[in-house]
Amino acid sequence: MTELPISSQPLAQRPPRRLSNGMFALLLTAPGLALLAAVVVYPLITALVTAFFEQSLVEPGREFVGFDNIVDVLTGDFVRLLVQTIVFTLGTTIAPFVIGFGLALALNTRIRGAKVLRGLMLIPWLIPGVVVSFLWMWIFNANYGVMNSLLQSLGLIEDPQAWLADPTTAMIAVIVAKTWQSFPWMMVMLLAGLQTVPPELHEAAEIDGAGTVRRFFSITVPQMGGIIGLVLLLEFIWNFQHFDIIYVLTGGGPAGSTQTFATAVYETAFTGFDLGRAGALGLLWMVLLMGLVVVYVRFSEKGEKR
Repeated sequence: MTELPISSQPLAQRPPRRLSNGMFALLLTAPGLALLAAVVVYPLITALVTAFFEQSLVEPGREFVGFDNIVDVLTGDFVRLLVQTIVFTLGTTIAPFVIGFGLALALNTRIRGAKVLRGLMLIPWLIPGVVVSFLWMWIFNANYGVMNSLLQSLGLIEDPQAWLADPTTAMIAVIVAKTWQSFPWMMVMLLAGLQTVPPELHEAAEIDGAGTVRRFFSITVPQMGGIIGLVLLLEFIWNFQHFDIIYVLTGGGPAGSTQTFATAVYETAFTGFDLGRAGALGLLWMVLLMGLVVVYVRFSEKGEKR
């Protein structure tokens, strides 16, 4: 019996199996996607489904009612909430934009301590919303508030005013508080945009005899059109869903004069215990927000093409 020759060469090894780029990317993003689904997607879908049921927060069980909750919201306070939300959103978008743009123009000049001032002005934006609310609650206090003392010393008012308890002034007070918190972000973004404007354009316009105002509207604003639109859209979207400062300062009062979609959904669900109506209100609110997001995405795409 003859023995088979044993090869001195090692056995051929099968090459290791490699994951495709797509599968590798999926494995990397899977934990984040799972967390997103558990924290955002599932609660969102649950809330939207609740809009079609009559369901209480304190009683078990629910009953399918179709579009009854949505119709009830639309025929109820929806228009008032929409108007008040838009008033708050416009006020807290335009006011900080004007203040932020003015400060950005000032800091864009060669003044001493510009970097220090820029850092100090960021403080209101870094303070949490709840802290900002308590600060302005003290300022607007009818008994010992700084606002009343200042206006009385200037002779603008005779008697102390209850700014947060008066329906005619409560919304203005809330807008002032939110503006104080928001203008630093606008200032930083607009200052960054100002620094991208070529100085040669201003120098050439100045040689041609254009004044400061003419150069601002003919050179600065057109050159910053993209950043201005982006800042305004982002701030509008954020303010459209703002909650903490309104709720802490006024709770949506007095007499619902500062109620917005954000505070109305919270009050309906956790004070009125009506999850179905709160879900319907949240559904309509989300549809409006989606429209704003579409506008933002379209604007961003046009900006990238430019």
